Amino acid sequence: MSFDYDLFVIGGGSGGVRAARVAAAEGVKVALAEEDRYGGTCVIRGCVPKKLMVFASEYSGMVEDAAAYGWDIKPGPFSWDNFKGKLHAELDRLEGVYRKLLANSGVETFDQRAKLVDAHTVELADGTQKSAKHILLAMGGRPVMPDMPGVELGITSNDIFHLEKLPEDMLIIGGGYIACEFAGIMHGLGVKTTQYYRGAQILRGFDDEARGLICEEMCQRGIDVHLGTNILSMEKDGDKIRVKATNGTERLFDQVMFATGRAPNTEGMGLEEIGVQIGRKGEVVVDEYSQTAVPSVYAVGDVTDRVNLTPVAIREGMAFVETVFKGNPTPVDHELIPTAIFTQPEMGTVGLSEEEAAEQEPIEVYATSFKPMQQSFAGRAERVLMKLIVSKATRKVLGCHIVAPGAGEMIQLAGIAVKMGATKEDFDRTVAVHPTMSEEIVTMKTPVRSA
Repeated sequence: MSFDYDLFVIGGGSGGVRAARVAAAEGVKVALAEEDRYGGTCVIRGCVPKKLMVFASEYSGMVEDAAAYGWDIKPGPFSWDNFKGKLHAELDRLEGVYRKLLANSGVETFDQRAKLVDAHTVELADGTQKSAKHILLAMGGRPVMPDMPGVELGITSNDIFHLEKLPEDMLIIGGGYIACEFAGIMHGLGVKTTQYYRGAQILRGFDDEARGLICEEMCQRGIDVHLGTNILSMEKDGDKIRVKATNGTERLFDQVMFATGRAPNTEGMGLEEIGVQIGRKGEVVVDEYSQTAVPSVYAVGDVTDRVNLTPVAIREGMAFVETVFKGNPTPVDHELIPTAIFTQPEMGTVGLSEEEAAEQEPIEVYATSFKPMQQSFAGRAERVLMKLIVSKATRKVLGCHIVAPGAGEMIQLAGIAVKMGATKEDFDRTVAVHPTMSEEIVTMKTPVRSA
């Protein structure tokens, strides 16, 4: 049987684009359909614009710090209009790069929605049907909002980059990394920021000591964090939004942002109808080679809800090409993935948390918390954390957790050592780089506790 294409990719985000490009480089005839903007969540609605907003928000404290170092710099107002213009120009540029990469690779693109008709056929929004020997699902995910009265008055992380003006007073609902990152961003940009989270502590799933320090520092910086608090309803009150909370309070906000979870984009795709298995969260169920229950259909990235990180989606896309088109079956390695959370303070983590490791085997914990030189000299009371989780039996470093400015940069390098199976003694043998914050990772000699 002949097909229109060897591979049809649905989704123009990082995972889908990488798979399409790499496959095309192997001489594979590839097409890709994207109903929105090329670049996906990361480039258009996530990592990139968010990180640029993080950079913008961090300048707010620099004038005061500079004065402590002898500089006579006068503070000025932040211009959302100026920043937003440059932000969207950069996103347009990056989308253009993605489009050019696909075109130069020989990938045929369709700027419209696609869904599956059968195991080898996709239907585009204009009714055109295309056949392919293999189909790759890479539709990503989207933010979801709770079912409650007045929810339509709120926004999600997708909308925050398009605000006409910055609110004076904002409520962020949620306790995950997206909620916490945007709480820091909006506070840094001069917005009076409140955060409600229904749980006992923010950043569930991360190391308890690390997330506790982040919450404490967020509060000290002026973010009004309310734990054990959710909202019951929202209603319009003049130009503001009246929010009723489970703690019995009613408050007015200019803007309310929900960061209460994400869902895979699998609805209306015709997947279950052709035999693709969908999990309870709406995710595409795949095996270790990213193959679905339909042999010709594969899936990578957030639509599979495995590890929802851009570099992971890219690796899954490349492993898919190795498996299907290069005859080299390549399972995706989801173990020991270094991760950065761009909260303020920033967090970098790789491996097991103290709690996870203690459930698995006897461990030693090496940790230190201190005021870093640069901030301390400027009169700031901020603290950082360096922490290693070590196996008593093998002496391997099972986890590394850093809460500090630049933690994301540090954890990338520490992640190499942890992935290689470095022991605590390997860390000890490494000469410290002085004076730096990160030197503490190799100078902690005595465990603070065992479990």
